[in-house]
Amino acid sequence: MRLFHFSDDSGIAAFEPRPVRVPSARAPGREWLSGPLVWAIDADHDFMYLFPRDCPRILIWATPDTSQNERRHWLGDWRAAAYVERHWLERLEAGPIHRYELPAEDFEDLKDAGMWVARKRVMPIEYATMSRLDREFAPRKVDLRVVDTLIPLKGLWDTSLHVSGIRLRNAGDWE
Repeated sequence: MRLFHFSDDSGIAAFEPRPVRVPSARAPGREWLSGPLVWAIDADHDFMYLFPRDCPRILIWATPDTSQNERRHWLGDWRAAAYVERHWLERLEAGPIHRYELPAEDFEDLKDAGMWVARKRVMPIEYATMSRLDREFAPRKVDLRVVDTLIPLKGLWDTSLHVSGIRLRNAGDWE
């Protein structure tokens, strides 16, 4: 298994555990996830972070509970879809973003959308700079969908799909 951390910083020699910048509401017993950690994403879900850091996006994919109708309607033949607002497209096309590969043995699986965490300092084992991020989705069988606004997609959370919203506070008119 491969784990990655994506950053706009090209000079990270070591990842130190740190609390999240904007804590999310956590289920009872999971409050520790806002504390000092190093976060990583597995290779199957890395498309969630192929964006400039502050870019708001909504990502969807089927779960075992997703109905065939919803799968066809929302995904067609794609493994997943990533929605981004049109005014972010130029930054997405330009990049760059830096992908650090991290040693999997240092991490514990959160069993949530490919996310892993480490509670101690982690040294990267590989580094790559990626540009033209818009071209990274199709090879991963992810449909990049550019929309004027993410607002009409709020109803996705009422479907049987897995839905992740990242940096939505930066989306136009998101509440």
